[in-house]
Amino acid sequence: MRIVLMAIMAIMLLASGEARSSGSEIPGNSIRIIVPFSAGGPTDVLARVVGKILGDKLGVTTYIENKPGASGIIGTEPVVRSPPDGAVLLLTATHHVITPSLYRSIPYDTKKDLSPIALVAAAPNAILVTNSFPAKNVAELIEILKKNPGKYSFGSAGTGSANHLSGELFKQMAGVDIVHIPYKGNGPAMNDLIGGHIPMIFDSLPTVVNASKGGLVRVLALTGPKRSPLLPDVPTLDESGVKGFNVQAWFGLYMPQANNSPIYKKLVAAMKEVNESAETKQKLAEMGVEPGNLYGDEFRAFVDSEIERWAVVVKKANIPPE
Repeated sequence: MRIVLMAIMAIMLLASGEARSSGSEIPGNSIRIIVPFSAGGPTDVLARVVGKILGDKLGVTTYIENKPGASGIIGTEPVVRSPPDGAVLLLTATHHVITPSLYRSIPYDTKKDLSPIALVAAAPNAILVTNSFPAKNVAELIEILKKNPGKYSFGSAGTGSANHLSGELFKQMAGVDIVHIPYKGNGPAMNDLIGGHIPMIFDSLPTVVNASKGGLVRVLALTGPKRSPLLPDVPTLDESGVKGFNVQAWFGLYMPQANNSPIYKKLVAAMKEVNESAETKQKLAEMGVEPGNLYGDEFRAFVDSEIERWAVVVKKANIPPE
């Protein structure tokens, strides 16, 4: 009997050792999600919503930590330097794939030093004009801009932001010349548009909806591949004649390079469940964004392709690296 008991204990110890060494447990049963932007912005709000649901799925506590600055670099670097054990994650926006083209050097390799887990959410940008602007649709806008090269300007959340590069891509694809006016965030740009200080801005849909429904601005088109149920009467740029135009503000979840480890696979599977849950869909719909549908290797391929895509736009726009 004693031999049998010893054998059972040995098997149990071996099994528990294998479980511990599997690398699928998160240290401290908590996850710190770093957001490389200020609290209260769309990335921060999204992180708090999705982070809570992810924590519930995994049975762990999640914390959001804001580390803004340098287009996301300041918040991304500590994630890169953290152990790849799932305890520290990064939730960031489209800036992540634009930054490599805007800086001469950054303290990490965007492609190699992080493991993309999931596309968390996406939302189109929009072209907005003041209520007094003469164009009522995109065709009229392009006609006016072509007749008056360099006369009109557009605002954005800042040089190199996704909104800025949406405008630069529009310039390139529509063949127009408009001057970029960078602001320190979406809010100041929107305020100047409403006040009539600038004629046009590119902004993300969650910010646009309230201003549009309040009659403060006119939305001419969305930059994504389809119309939004929040603004069903607003066409896409593709519908409006700028064929093939497709730009969305998107948000992704990453961890330090994990080389397809068990904890990485666990987080990928968990995020798939999160994105597909009714709770997530409802909460994100209220924010004006849609849950993502790319995970693991598919999301990695998307991230790499976006880095290359925006590098071309930045080069054509002659934006000097910092």
